[in-house]
Amino acid sequence: MSENSSASPSAPLLAAARRHTPAYVPVWFMRQAGRSLPEYRQIREGVDMLESCMRPDLVAEITLQPVRRHNVDAAILFSDIVLPLKALGMDLDIKPGVGPVIAQPIRSRADVEAIEVLTNEHIGFISEAIGLITAELGDTPLIGFAGAPFTLASYLIEGGPSRNHERTKAFMMSDPQAWDLLLSRLSDISTVFLKAQVAAGASAVQLFDSWAGALSRANYERYVAPYSQRIMSAVGDEVPKIHFGVGTALLLESMAATGADVVGVDWRTPLDAATALLGDRYAIQGNLDPAVLFADWSVIEAEVRRILSEGAAAPGHIFNLGHGVLPDTDPDVLTRVVALVHELTAA
Repeated sequence: MSENSSASPSAPLLAAARRHTPAYVPVWFMRQAGRSLPEYRQIREGVDMLESCMRPDLVAEITLQPVRRHNVDAAILFSDIVLPLKALGMDLDIKPGVGPVIAQPIRSRADVEAIEVLTNEHIGFISEAIGLITAELGDTPLIGFAGAPFTLASYLIEGGPSRNHERTKAFMMSDPQAWDLLLSRLSDISTVFLKAQVAAGASAVQLFDSWAGALSRANYERYVAPYSQRIMSAVGDEVPKIHFGVGTALLLESMAATGADVVGVDWRTPLDAATALLGDRYAIQGNLDPAVLFADWSVIEAEVRRILSEGAAAPGHIFNLGHGVLPDTDPDVLTRVVALVHELTAA
């Protein structure tokens, strides 16, 4: 664990991630810091998304909000996977209701060669923000994160979110050398971004390959896995590493093999089935369907109990959603889920 981290190695999230026995099943939620919280909407009013990610005071406050409100077992840095690209001066924005939009998408090798090298000087605001966060978190771990090369490449090539990733797949298969250069550059960028977070005090990291589920297993292993593996290897064993993608049921073994300690599982795959596939070398994270949070509490409670039962087969289980918190989620429901998981699993 980072020398700058104040979190204890026995913190439930870190214990579960290392496949030790925590005091209870830890809980955090992807997108826990965000639009579902009225205090977030208030503090973000009139402030651009990426600008808010580059202001240490806002990053710290937004990161800490769900920890105070929900009693989750980890904070996750308020940031965005495209933030390092923005820090390099790329012309991109996050449009509400759409996502990252790139003004000049990559179309050629020359476009790839124009991508600059990320250094710590580009992202000094990250270290400052993490210093503020860890000073208040105490024993609660902070999770840092970055985008995996394939997902970043998809945004850069498509120009924004894509349903079919057709331009990305065409570029990947038609020009493997340019693809290698692109993913190598993006691997280096995500590595610098993650290592800066660990050096500043993050106790764990998550690599988001949000769109990897668009690939066949053969194409994932050929065109994508080596670059994610490069990041995992560079980050090393100082902190636990979580790997997550959406729609990746057929890729779980391949994603785990990139060097993850914890494999994130979306809501489509039962956790005991994931554990049967992965064996005892990986902890798992997941996997309540975010839409279930809109159901009656009796339904939510039954689903939480089911997921805890299925997760008990794993050598370590971190309770989470199977994707991010939806914007219209009632935050009080999230608080109740955390309390229920703690109550049901406390030794």
